[in-house]
Amino acid sequence: ALRWGWSVLWTGLLAAGFLIVDLAFFGANLAKIADGGWYPLLLGGLIFTLMATWRRGRRLLAEELQSQQPSLPEFIEGLSKEPPVRVAGTAVFMTSGGAALPPILLHHLQHNQVLHRQVVLLRVETVEIPRVAAAERLEVEPLERGFYRVIVHYGFMQTPNIPVALRLCETLGLIVDLDTTTFYLGRETLIPRQDFGLPLWQDHVFDFMLRNAARATAFY
Repeated sequence: ALRWGWSVLWTGLLAAGFLIVDLAFFGANLAKIADGGWYPLLLGGLIFTLMATWRRGRRLLAEELQSQQPSLPEFIEGLSKEPPVRVAGTAVFMTSGGAALPPILLHHLQHNQVLHRQVVLLRVETVEIPRVAAAERLEVEPLERGFYRVIVHYGFMQTPNIPVALRLCETLGLIVDLDTTTFYLGRETLIPRQDFGLPLWQDHVFDFMLRNAARATAFY
C-alpha cells in the first residue's frame, strides 16, 4: 500500500473484502475436517515438516562443517608455506560456494599427503529461470597454487551435466582433460545430538533423510 501510494482507509476496506470472502470459505470447510478433511491437512503438514527439516538441517550442517576447518584463502596460503607433493592430472571437488573449503579436500590432503597439479572447486547453482544459455553458464576464477573456482549455472528445467560443463571451460582458459581427472564428492554421516540446533526428534528425521537421499554422483 505504501509503495502504491494507497490511503490506509482504502487499503483497509480492500483487505476487509478479501477477508470476508476467505473467512466464508474457511468456515464452510471447517465442517469437512471431521469427515475426511483431516487427511490432506495431515499429509500437507507432514510434507511441510520434512521439507523444513531438510532445509534447516542442510544449513546447520554446512555451518557446522565450515566452523571446523580453515577457509579457502587460509588453506591456499598454508600450501605456500608447506607445499605438498603435487601429482599430474586434475582433481574436481564439489563445493557449496563462497570461501568454503570442501571437507573432502582437507581429508584427502591429510590422508594421502598429495594434491593434483590442477584443483577445480566446482559449484552448481540452479537459477530461477527455465534454461541458461551455454554462453552464460560458466564462471571460471583462477586462484593461486593451481586452484580454480568454477560456478556452473543451470535453469530449473535443465539437468546438470558436469563432464560437459568442464569441457566448455576450455573457452574460458581452463583446460580439463577428463581422462586424467579425478572427481571427489564427500558424504556426511551424522550422529544425532542435542546441541546440533534441531530438536532431537527432528535431528533423527534429518539423519534418516540424509542417509536415504540420492547420491550426488547420480544427480550430476
